[in-house]
Amino acid sequence: MGAQHRSRNDHEERKSVSHDGIDRRDFLTCMAWAGTGLLWTIAGGVPVSRLFAQGDTPAAAGSFSFFQISDSHIGFSKPANTDMTATLKAAVDKINAAQAKRPADLILHTGDVSHISKPAQFDTAEQVIKGAKVDRVFYVPGEHDTSIDGGPLYWERFGKGTRGGGWYSFDHKGVHFMGLNNVLMLDSLGDLGPLQLEWMKNDVAGLSSSTPIVLFAHIPLWAVYPQWGWGTDDGAQALSLLKRFGSVTVLNGHIHQVMQKVEAM
Repeated sequence: MGAQHRSRNDHEERKSVSHDGIDRRDFLTCMAWAGTGLLWTIAGGVPVSRLFAQGDTPAAAGSFSFFQISDSHIGFSKPANTDMTATLKAAVDKINAAQAKRPADLILHTGDVSHISKPAQFDTAEQVIKGAKVDRVFYVPGEHDTSIDGGPLYWERFGKGTRGGGWYSFDHKGVHFMGLNNVLMLDSLGDLGPLQLEWMKNDVAGLSSSTPIVLFAHIPLWAVYPQWGWGTDDGAQALSLLKRFGSVTVLNGHIHQVMQKVEAM
């Protein structure tokens, strides 16, 4: 799980909340907390995140919050995590506990709902997530959700109302959210493709440059570690379409680590 945020108010800095070096052992260890998540709060158009386990903070005037969960991988049962369903249930319990203190409006699931896109895995995930006391849940696919059949089982449950190859947008309290699909044309890196890029261009054409933008996709749009496919080959093209906006935040799953990158425009 990760995020990239860019704002005109940011200092010129880059920071990473992760290991300085990435190795396979670290990656597998992170399967132990896959399915947990972050609480995002947007105030003044700028999102700030914290882990579920971190302490509660007072809500700022005019702010709203949403949860990000990812990589629930229902069906995975190897030693790193032998019960992914229990992990997802624990995440839902944390969401409900947080809702009792400071209600959030939405849940975004950033992909890999299932481990090998089996109907029973999707059904289990759907039933567990329905236990969250949040009115609206939005999904984007991970490569594990489309690996067997190309995606029909996923779209039937989680992709209704999406456009083209499964992308869509919505507005909430002045923030424009864009759900992207960068896994169906997966090679060594994620890929959005020309149709989706054209849709993105048209989708934001009528928005004011002061509109905060939140993109969410499974594979990082920025190059985290291309050697492992942790990046999207046309991600830079996608982000270039949003240069005129003052606040752009990109959320992703896939890497099973919490990382953040902050850039000045």
